[in-house]
Amino acid sequence: MSSLRTHDDSWDIATSVGTTAVMVAAARAAETAAADPLISDPYARTLVDAAGGGPWSVMLDDEFVTRANETDPEAALLFTHMGNYQAVRTRFFDDYFAEAGLHQVVILASGLDSRAYRLPWPAGTIVFEIDQPKVLEFKQQVLTEHGVQPTATRREVAVDLRQDWPAALRAAGFDATVPTAWLAEGLLMYLPADAQDRLFEQITDLSAAGSRIAAETAPMQAEERRAQMKERFAAIREKFGLDDSIDVGELMYNDPDRADLATWLAGHGWDSTVRKSADEMRRLDRWALPAGPDVPDDDAFSQFVTATRL
Repeated sequence: MSSLRTHDDSWDIATSVGTTAVMVAAARAAETAAADPLISDPYARTLVDAAGGGPWSVMLDDEFVTRANETDPEAALLFTHMGNYQAVRTRFFDDYFAEAGLHQVVILASGLDSRAYRLPWPAGTIVFEIDQPKVLEFKQQVLTEHGVQPTATRREVAVDLRQDWPAALRAAGFDATVPTAWLAEGLLMYLPADAQDRLFEQITDLSAAGSRIAAETAPMQAEERRAQMKERFAAIREKFGLDDSIDVGELMYNDPDRADLATWLAGHGWDSTVRKSADEMRRLDRWALPAGPDVPDDDAFSQFVTATRL
């Protein structure tokens, strides 16, 4: 089944880009249940179960890596590394919000992110979540049915980011005169280059001095490397009878014209810094890939960019 994108596509939690939200939640649930977790997301498993698990339920199977290691040790190591990356990424952006300490927060393409429910927000914090209507509806319904209440004032902004989301955000009560903590996690790889530029132009226009932003970049990968990864994951799915209805790689834009985000922000009124995800994974002792010619250099992996509006 093809997952190719179009300029006007839409999705719920079970289709297209929406399924990646289940993937991230599954990874967070698995990390939360680990012996020495980097994060605590007590609601991730609930959301994954309510979504039916799909192809990502394998992340919650304690025996899967053992079975995979017996069949394809290299693939098993890659699977472990992917889960470690999700844990490290989540921890980095959790810490970003804690350090920012701002009372107005916007989570772009929030998916099944439960930070509005699980983080200890300062009193008076308002968290705006922007995503497709069906995705937000699913999350709120599931968590409400389980008696889960947000730890901040949570406001849904049910709009596609390719539409006039700034107007929808303002209509939900957003105050552009107040410093804001923005988050773009797991988003930019699903946008073409021009849409990424437009998104950050809109964010900049809405950001008062002192606003903060954090984002995960979308690194370019050589087509040969992308083809190798696709082939390997196809082999894993075939060996273990996993669902092959979604190909995450086909959902992403590997756009050679994509701007370097830290450089773009620095040129548009932000003081930006960069942390390589590979460095962060090593710092937290979660880098699982061995050294060798088949492992790309650190620049082939994503970066975590943070910036402050001047």
